[in-house]
Amino acid sequence: MALENDTQAPDFELVNQFGETFRLSDFRGKRAVALVFFPLAFSGTCTGELCELRDNLALFRSHDVELVGISVDSKYALRVWAEQENYDFTLLADFWPHGQVAKEYGVFLPEKGFANRATFLIDETGIIRASFITAPGEARSLDAYRAALEELPAHVA
Repeated sequence: MALENDTQAPDFELVNQFGETFRLSDFRGKRAVALVFFPLAFSGTCTGELCELRDNLALFRSHDVELVGISVDSKYALRVWAEQENYDFTLLADFWPHGQVAKEYGVFLPEKGFANRATFLIDETGIIRASFITAPGEARSLDAYRAALEELPAHVA
């Protein structure tokens, strides 16, 4: 079962597509984070979704939100995919232990071996303020992101 809104987001540490360490807690008190779980790099629906986010990155930046994609792919696969598609945001490898962060957020699909399409918008205090999950094979809409971002409390400088 996916984590619910208004609960503390579990902290985690993963490597990004460049092998650099990313800790969710590093953003506490600084900025909100949009965690975008997706099944697999290079797949059609995932590529379409992340390209739409790439093309609308200003939407996240205007709300001072760090956009972060997460999949069970290796950092190597994520880097090639990010370079191929010109993704200018962080992609995290939930590679080993396999899908551990997706499991903590309740969105890992054990029968498939990867995460569902799930988004968690986490405010700067570490609380999940909005979340949405689509049915398998169904892309998330940009309108869902817009609505979630509008609900986010204003950034406190």
